[in-house]
Amino acid sequence: MREMYKNMGICDEVYDYCDNIIKSLHDRFEEIDKNAEYNQMKVIKAMQDNKVAEMHLSGTTGYGYNDDGRDTLEKIYSDIFKTEDALVRPQIICGTHALNVALSSNLRPGDELLSPVGKPYDTMDEIIGIRPSKGSLAEYGITYAQVDLLPDGGFDYEGIKNAINERTKLVTIQRSKGYASRPTLSVERIGELISFIKDIKPDVICMVDNCYGEFVERIEPSEVGADMIVGSLIKNPGGGLAPCGGYIAGKKECVEQAAYRLSSPGLGKEVGATLGVNQSFYQGLFLSPVVVAGALKGAIFAANVYEKAGFVVRPDGSEPRYDIIQAVELGSADGLLAFCKGIQAAAPVDSFVTPEPWPMPGYDSDVIMAAGAFVQGSSIELSADGPLKEPYSVFFQGGLTWYHAKLGIMMSVQKMFEKDLIKL
Repeated sequence: MREMYKNMGICDEVYDYCDNIIKSLHDRFEEIDKNAEYNQMKVIKAMQDNKVAEMHLSGTTGYGYNDDGRDTLEKIYSDIFKTEDALVRPQIICGTHALNVALSSNLRPGDELLSPVGKPYDTMDEIIGIRPSKGSLAEYGITYAQVDLLPDGGFDYEGIKNAINERTKLVTIQRSKGYASRPTLSVERIGELISFIKDIKPDVICMVDNCYGEFVERIEPSEVGADMIVGSLIKNPGGGLAPCGGYIAGKKECVEQAAYRLSSPGLGKEVGATLGVNQSFYQGLFLSPVVVAGALKGAIFAANVYEKAGFVVRPDGSEPRYDIIQAVELGSADGLLAFCKGIQAAAPVDSFVTPEPWPMPGYDSDVIMAAGAFVQGSSIELSADGPLKEPYSVFFQGGLTWYHAKLGIMMSVQKMFEKDLIKL
């Protein structure tokens, strides 16, 4: 095995350092496998209950009328997430698009959107209108309020209570940390927050940005009171096979509104050709619990590798996991670049490419992204990215297999080691 990794470019010092850490993680990895098994049974049960047949794997063209494969898949998502309805479509471009559809369809001029967990992910800025943009919610007279988390990462319940008013129509709760340093929210904590908000205003819509969180735990936010959960199929639930798409699952009224916004008033869920992607959607969902387990192992491995080397990591090496993202504060642009070059060098696709920072749309600073993916932009596949600004944090996620995630982290350490940016 040592020789195989040496052939991949990993020196003895890096191999020994990482191998010793892996040996210490046996019990945690075993617990992850138990959760994966539980979630695997949950997915299979939903597919069997909905009598998935070979015909469902075919697609439609044109308007997409009577696409039984599409409609059955949406029932499966509803069963897995325990919701009244779901919208699962290739026409949803990404997680940001899914969030925009969910928000813009369920808010009206004069309504207010509230984030009780601080500022959402950067790409939400222009949707909301925090940064002016054509077609933002602000342009339609929808206002925005925000309550930051307390310094210890707790909810500012008093601030939230004061922020809720007669115009508060929808509350958005981001499960994952995004580019912030705050902790990722467990499903249990999300449930506590939703319960508090509903006690104040029962009719408010609580939406959870579920990106990077699906199948990490045994329950989802929709099981603890969320009216909508939203995500991308090129993240966790697509299992690395979905070539595009997103989902919105929740109360029937919320999903119906989203369907009318995605397609057109009067059309809703009745249209939308699947163009041959149904099989990838089904099979990706089937594989998702195991793929997510591999990504979780990679994140825990990364945390322990870099924490032991003296870097600040979030979550730390021993904390429970509620999403697949691992943040590492590298402290310098050189460190961020070296880390991302290592992830790129470990890729099965475009391993020879050197990632460079660029002004990516939706962000307020240059961003470097490393990913040699089979599906462009798929962050359930091995990837790393980060904004070129203090504290030069990298956000690592994905890996369709644990072994690939392992190689990616080892290669990132190798590139850092070669530049004398890490001490082993």
